[in-house]
Amino acid sequence: MPDNATSSSVAVQAQLDRLWALSPGTDILGLERITALLARLGDPHLRLPPVFHVAGTNGKGSTCAFLRSAIEAAGFSAHVYTSPHLVRFNERIRIAGRLIADDALAALLAEVLDAAGDGPDGIGASFFEVTTACAFLAFARTPADACIIEVGLGGRLDATNVIPAPVVTGIAQLGIDHQAFLGDTAEDIAAEKAGIAKRDVRLVTMAYAPAVTERIASVAAPAGAAIIRLGREWRYKASDQIVYEDADGILALPLPKLAGPHQPGNLALATAMLRHQHALSVPPEAIHAAATGTTWPARMQRLSPGPLVDLLPPGSQVWLDGGHNPAAAGAIAATLEKIAHPGTGRADVHLVLGMLSNKDPAGLLAPFVGLATTLHAVPVADHDHHAPMVLAGVARSLGIPAHAAEDVPQALADIAQIGDPAEPPIVLILGSLYLAGTVLAANQEHLD
Repeated sequence: MPDNATSSSVAVQAQLDRLWALSPGTDILGLERITALLARLGDPHLRLPPVFHVAGTNGKGSTCAFLRSAIEAAGFSAHVYTSPHLVRFNERIRIAGRLIADDALAALLAEVLDAAGDGPDGIGASFFEVTTACAFLAFARTPADACIIEVGLGGRLDATNVIPAPVVTGIAQLGIDHQAFLGDTAEDIAAEKAGIAKRDVRLVTMAYAPAVTERIASVAAPAGAAIIRLGREWRYKASDQIVYEDADGILALPLPKLAGPHQPGNLALATAMLRHQHALSVPPEAIHAAATGTTWPARMQRLSPGPLVDLLPPGSQVWLDGGHNPAAAGAIAATLEKIAHPGTGRADVHLVLGMLSNKDPAGLLAPFVGLATTLHAVPVADHDHHAPMVLAGVARSLGIPAHAAEDVPQALADIAQIGDPAEPPIVLILGSLYLAGTVLAANQEHLD
């Protein structure tokens, strides 16, 4: 099933099985099907609360999480649509602050699938298009003060891009990913992301290479969007705190609770989006609360004691990140370096890696050369993935000692046999959000 969509609810699973039977079973881009489907449902996307629309290669999920935290800290309610889910399909749709309940989700899926139809009258909507229609229908029917919508893939032809007039749009960090859909160059990928630009809607952007910045401008200008650029209309610096500045003044913020040197930038982007829209008044105190209170699973998340963590010696650290492209790997490796080598001492670092077959293992692993003590390659269940022996071979070619394991528990058990038990290891599990979901479930981590 696409995105490993299963549910413990019999009613939800029945509709997911039905969706799998009707869906093309692969990612497809274009706005024709989602537009037709939404028309059959009464165009709910035209009746949404003020929309914050976020694209990007890396960091868009964290940016959405910061937006939600700040908006809620200001006393407002927010609908949120993100993807993929990690453990439960319900994670994709948050209605006025709460994950959608199973009974409501089952009814929505049934309604949307009925509207999509099959046979000669069927629209042929994809998995993501049906899910998007469900979210928009739920959001249109329940009052809230804002909608936070994460782009699924790209931007220009993503199903979420039917929203005609968001209150602000943003593009997070950019990198090379999904080349089969978005193009082989950073400039082409940036152009697809910039396709969310709308007339008279501010498009808030990060700092990119000059050619990428120019390409974004070449898309946004004809669309009639004003670009709010990092380094021009807004700026920030991060040291022991974040100092954010724009035309409305300076804002001092604490460093984010979320780990990683990239997270201050994601918080700053969310701050810029909030300060360059006029639908909601979000005070500095609320943004401060977002910095210290935002969590986002599988983004440099330290796992709690549980069935997986307990396979390692006491005192071991197990970190989880769903990063799967070179740009994400660079940020993750920088974070791990600080964790493992805080200034005194040097802890062993072991990687557990599983990757989908359309991802670049050498590009992902390059930043970890000289940092990783060993690598343990695992499959990604229920998805097309690089064989563990292949991943191990790539790692060894880069100089990282590597082994194949049948699953994450075996990999952790193997790591437990390495080194001195008196010096607990640091373990990072990475390479796929789908793998991250199975890890969270296996370690019995709570997601709300």
